[in-house]
Amino acid sequence: MKPAHDTVTVLHYTSLWLPRTEIWLYHQVLHLPADIDSQVVCEATTNLDQFPFPNLHSLSHASWIESNWDKGLRKLRVRNHLGLLVRLSRKLKPQIVHSHFGNVGWANQNAVRKLGARHITTFYGLDVNHLPAVDPRWRMRYRDLFAEVDCILCEGPHMAGCITALGCPEDKVRVHHLGVRLDDIPYCPRNWQPGTPLRVLIAGTFREKKGIPLALAALGRVRREFPIELTIIGDATSEPRSQAEKRRILSALDAEGLRPHTRLLGFRTHGELMQEAYDHQVFLSPSITARDGDTEGGAPVTILEMAASGMPVVSTRHCDIPQVLPPGTPLADEGDVPGLVQRLYGLVENAGRWGRQLSATRDHVEQNFNAATQGKRLAEIYRECL
Repeated sequence: MKPAHDTVTVLHYTSLWLPRTEIWLYHQVLHLPADIDSQVVCEATTNLDQFPFPNLHSLSHASWIESNWDKGLRKLRVRNHLGLLVRLSRKLKPQIVHSHFGNVGWANQNAVRKLGARHITTFYGLDVNHLPAVDPRWRMRYRDLFAEVDCILCEGPHMAGCITALGCPEDKVRVHHLGVRLDDIPYCPRNWQPGTPLRVLIAGTFREKKGIPLALAALGRVRREFPIELTIIGDATSEPRSQAEKRRILSALDAEGLRPHTRLLGFRTHGELMQEAYDHQVFLSPSITARDGDTEGGAPVTILEMAASGMPVVSTRHCDIPQVLPPGTPLADEGDVPGLVQRLYGLVENAGRWGRQLSATRDHVEQNFNAATQGKRLAEIYRECL
């Protein structure tokens, strides 16, 4: 009989638990096996009704004096890390601190060094390309992190290459796929009948890297040949660059004559997004590299969820998107509107033969991106790190 593993205590740190767009982080922590004692520490919380977690410790739940003292020390740069991280670690004695996002890992490194724990940092996207592009100080900060951190995790080989290009030793970088909860995503292969509207779904926060105006330009051309019904789930954040992207999206809807054929639903819960997904036939997600360097880093997890549900995905050769779809899946180049049009036409012209490709895509997701399997693999990484 195989001996049971000793329990490993892992302290996960993320600044905010949890934006609705980071459900992939929730699944990552939630699906760790029982012999991993996961504790989450953060500065503030949101959407707790959607992302409950029993071992959650937030500075926002501390006293007014403690909270403002901590914020003041970090604002004055007396320290970069959250004081609560150190206090909890002294109490819980974690073997591993897992920092989520590269900039968070850099802020935590001095605290982890003092605690004597192992340090794992996962990069996710904006931290890889955008931060070093808009603020060169992050290149030096990341080199400091790479010198001390025990392991860097990332979503795919493209992101791994970006991280090593920033100066991380290759032997510290490991690809660890994010996972989706396949038990909650029934497989329902879509179909389309000629003469009926093609129902297209776009979902994502309004940022340039999502390529939504390009998607609308492609749909505007396709609409001349057959009817389109479009749903957009998502909205702008308060960031000026996101607000500017919203204006570009609304302008593109009008320019392409799509406004009367479009439902703009704004932000929705993950459950509502998946309900809408089953009423649509194509998911359009043409990610690009933004002018400020922002990228997906890896690939949008929404692509995995839509593909797993049995919906054709039209996307681009951007970052690790080619890795999350089966080999041979037709993809457009970044910014290539005619390529997106060709891909959409290809779906329509072969509507009677979607089944085999959709089944292969579901199998691909089950084998490589199942949240339950990925949770076990992350536990193995923790034990190897020890």
